[in-house]
Parts: sequence; C-alpha cells; structure tokens
Amino acid sequence: MSVPGPFEYRGDALHCEGVPLAKIAADVGTPVYVYSHAELERAYKAFDAALEGIPHRVCYAVKANSSLGVLAVLAKLGAGADIVSAGELFRWQKAGGDPAKVVFSGVGKTDDEMKTALAAGIGCFNVESAEELEVLDRVARSVGKRAKIALRVNPDVDPETHPYISTGLKQNKFGVAMSEAPGLLRGAAKLAGLEISGVDFHIGSQLIKTAPFTDSIARLVALVEELAAAGIKLDHVDIGGGLGIDYGKGDVVPSPAEYGVAVRTALAPLMKLGVTLYTEPGRVIVGAAGALVTQVLFRKRNEAKHFTIVDAAMNDLMRPALYQAFHPMKPVTRPERPTITTDVVGPICETGDFLARDRELPELDRGELLWIGAAGAYGATMASNYNTRPRAPEVLVRGNSYTVIRARETYEHLIAGERIG
Repeated sequence: MSVPGPFEYRGDALHCEGVPLAKIAADVGTPVYVYSHAELERAYKAFDAALEGIPHRVCYAVKANSSLGVLAVLAKLGAGADIVSAGELFRWQKAGGDPAKVVFSGVGKTDDEMKTALAAGIGCFNVESAEELEVLDRVARSVGKRAKIALRVNPDVDPETHPYISTGLKQNKFGVAMSEAPGLLRGAAKLAGLEISGVDFHIGSQLIKTAPFTDSIARLVALVEELAAAGIKLDHVDIGGGLGIDYGKGDVVPSPAEYGVAVRTALAPLMKLGVTLYTEPGRVIVGAAGALVTQVLFRKRNEAKHFTIVDAAMNDLMRPALYQAFHPMKPVTRPERPTITTDVVGPICETGDFLARDRELPELDRGELLWIGAAGAYGATMASNYNTRPRAPEVLVRGNSYTVIRARETYEHLIAGERIG
C-alpha cells in the first residue's frame, strides 16, 4: 500500500523519513502534526527551479502553515513571504525571515498593521481598493515613509476550484476590476506616500490546471503593456499562488515544472520590460510535507453507518468540514488488511465533525493509529480550541530524529487571558 510523499511503510510500520510515526505518537501523544524537513526543502527547491532563467522571487504564503519551525526552514532557503496580517509578519521575523522580501496582501489591513509593516521595512503592499490607496498614503506620510505598492487586480477568470477558495472572479471581494486599474494607478502616482512597484493577482487555491494561470497572465500582460504606454513603469508582476497538490483522489495535478513552463510562456511578452516575477505558493510547498496522526477511541455501527471515532476532530483539521475536502488515510501499522466502509469522525458535538465519509479503510482496533495525509497546509494553521480542546503539537522530522516545534497546549494556556468579572 503506497503512501505519497515522505511518508513510507518500512515493513508494516509507517515512517516519516527515518522515524516511525508510532514512536512519535508514543512520545508526544495524539493527535499530532508531523512534518518532513526533507519534503519542505525538496518542494521549495522544485518550485524555485521551475522559474529558473527569469528574474523571480518566491514569496511563501504564510497562511498555509505559519509554524515557526516550518517558516525557519523556508527562510534559510531564501524564500520571501506573502502575509495577510501583522501577526504573520511577526512570525516571519521571529523565524529569521527577511521583511524586505515580504508582500502584504489582504483586503482589510488596519492602520496599525500598515504602520507595523512600514516600520519593519517590508518589500511591498498588495493594495486591494481605491480607499486602501488613500489610507495607506496617509498612514505612510504620517510616519515619514513611502510605501511601495502593487495594485491587486481581479482578472475575472474561473479557477475551477471550490467556491470558498476562489478569489479571482468579479463576485469575489478581492482586488479591483482590470478596467479600473489604469485610473487608480495614475491617481496613486500623484500621492507622495506611495511608490508604484507592480500589479498583482491571485485567482484561488488548489488549482489543478495551468489554463486559469495562463488566461489570467494574458490579461495581466495586456494591462502592463497599457500602463507602460501611459508612462507607468513597473518593476514587478505578482501572479499569486494557488497551484494544487495530489490529495489522493486521482486528480492529475500539474508539477511545478509544468507550471513553470506555462508561466514562462505566458509572461514572455513582459520580459523585454525588465520586470521581476513574484509568486506566492503555499500549499504546493507544505501540503504533502505534513500529516496528522490520530488514535482510534471507539468503533460503532448504527442502522445506516459504521463510525471510526478518533481523537482528532474538526478543530484540529477543519478542511473536511469547511470544504468537504478529501485527505488520504492509512493505518500506521499493518496496512494490508480487509477493508470496510466507515465514517472517520471526531469527539466534537457537531454532525459536521467528520474527517472522512464513506471511506474504505481497514477495520481499525481501539488504540490503533491513523495517518491523515496531505495535511501540511491549512491544517494546524486553521486549528481552533472549540469544545475547549488544546491544539495539537507539531513535530518536524529531519532524518532519524525529530523536534517538537510546537508543544501541545494545556488547559492553563487556554484560559491564560481570561478573567472572572
């Protein structure tokens, strides 16, 4: 029974790199997130190499996984960062990341966040509305700074992904219409607190075709050429992130190399203008590098279903409940057994607390461990304390050893900021 990525069976025992997952579970407890250092490094280098030959900067999307241990690996490899809050900037800097390689995205930056980012010396703000241009100009001038900006445009291209993670259609809240961009940038050029640096788009997440990227780039090329003719020179274009990964459902996902070829071809008309390409990959860097390991608590069968009840829940891994997302699952030991159809569910008091429905799995015994794969992106970073459940620890494996890069929360952690009135 094969397992994608860095998680492989050695005999009957599933390992991350050289460490048995059963050992990590015994030492640290469950549920627990486990990441592979080797896979993080391989995935980043593969994406970076796919753009070799054109000036580019890879700005990792911190929202995908913001653990300091993960960020530190990527910062040491030379990555920049795409952030959407001052908190993510704080994490990036704590992990050793260079603020000058940061792009600050998001539709709702506060004045204080703008001031924090300006003080840190970030590389660029991705501005998403006319009013944000005005506010950022005022804030920058108030602190004696000049903010570098890229205007985020909405290319109105269907990314053919889940509607909750589609961001490039005209009904989405992100960016400005392509037709508005020239006028907004002409106005921004007159504001003393702003310096125009680029244009930006991001059309969505978990894209499994290159066509939405190339269609969007074609519209961006036309815009940049129009701006250049009007005397507005840009130093970069940002095409966002969104490249998908294999979640084990049989989808054929473009490799970073295939993505690179498509992007390189679509961007060719702009290379004569001397612009640098910015990208904002997240899931494709960290997704396959991580897994959630959970323990079976109980089994039950009613008139309609069989249930495998585990100690991980929707607060630990929100994607199945939020997006009806599919994650591959395997037993941590003895994979070759007859299977049953079961729902994998957690202890939370919600019918929506499921990790898989109608899944074919070996009939697991109480106390057995279950591997939930492709959980390195939007797993731990979206976790909550619903039902007063401490968030799971995170472990980074490197070769034959591992480090706990985030300890399991305690109940005292959960109430540390609370007071009885």
